[in-house]
Amino acid sequence: MSAADDLLALYQPEIGHELHCGPWLKINQQRIDAFAAATGDLQWIHTDPQRAAQESPYGGTIAHGYLTLSLLPLLTESNAPGFFEKNYPGMRLRLNYGLNRVRFPAPVLAGSRIRSHMTLKELERAGEGVQFTYLISVEIEGNDKPACVAEFLARVYP
Repeated sequence: MSAADDLLALYQPEIGHELHCGPWLKINQQRIDAFAAATGDLQWIHTDPQRAAQESPYGGTIAHGYLTLSLLPLLTESNAPGFFEKNYPGMRLRLNYGLNRVRFPAPVLAGSRIRSHMTLKELERAGEGVQFTYLISVEIEGNDKPACVAEFLARVYP
């Protein structure tokens, strides 16, 4: 049996189950401003707290949806030391393969805390490797609607 077959056998029973709930992360104005500067998206609803307090339907600035999306590796702790070896035994390489679907149901107000929930949705062979489809939901503390819901695809190879 190959390392990919071992991994498929290990994770097959986990389909449909939450595999990880990440720690809370506070989204402050400094992080929002840094993302705005890096991407060139300087829209006032993200970068002008005074104007946003007066004109925004949210009463303040909000994080970019793509900022929330870009934080998925941090929120899922998938790049933390030892994560790869622990979760993908026998594999040497993981690649972000893409996203099937992304939605931003609720805004993240500056000062809010968010965290991720990661569920294994699908698992399949991808050549010599294995493709994982994770359903990731980013929770906003105290809010019924998530900030982001995404189907994330990762491929791992021996």
